[in-house]
Amino acid sequence: MLARRRDVEERPLGEEEIQLLAQIASGVTADIAARNLELSARTLRRRLRTICDKLEVSTPIEAVVWAARRQLI
Repeated sequence: MLARRRDVEERPLGEEEIQLLAQIASGVTADIAARNLELSARTLRRRLRTICDKLEVSTPIEAVVWAARRQLI
C-alpha cells in the first residue's frame, strides 16, 4: 500500500484535472464548472470519479484538499 501511495505522489495530475479541481474548489456547482470547462455535467462527474480513484480518495472535496496541500490549486 505504501508503494502505491508513493506512486500517486510522484505522478501529478494533468493540467485539465487540476483545472477541474480548481473549479470545484472555487465553490461553483458541478453544472457551472462543467459549462466553464466546456464539458457535459456527466463528463465532469466521470472525470471527478477518475481523479478520486487515481488519488485514492472517497470524495471530490478530498481530491481538492489533496491538490491544495500540494499547492496545485
